[in-house]
Amino acid sequence: MLQKLSIRNYALIDNLEIDFSKGLNIITGETGAGKSIILGALSLILGQRAESKYFFNQDKKCV
Repeated sequence: MLQKLSIRNYALIDNLEIDFSKGLNIITGETGAGKSIILGALSLILGQRAESKYFFNQDKKCV
């Protein structure tokens, strides 16, 4: 089970940490809030390659 997601230097996100609760977690927000960005970061954990154009700061690594 995913307990915590830390995103650094990805798309519009400089630094973000999300703690998940047990059971079902729902990510909601208005258009442009970053829901798809969070899912994109999660896909990197599952093996998708990151393109440098998605880095918040291209001089740093995406973590």
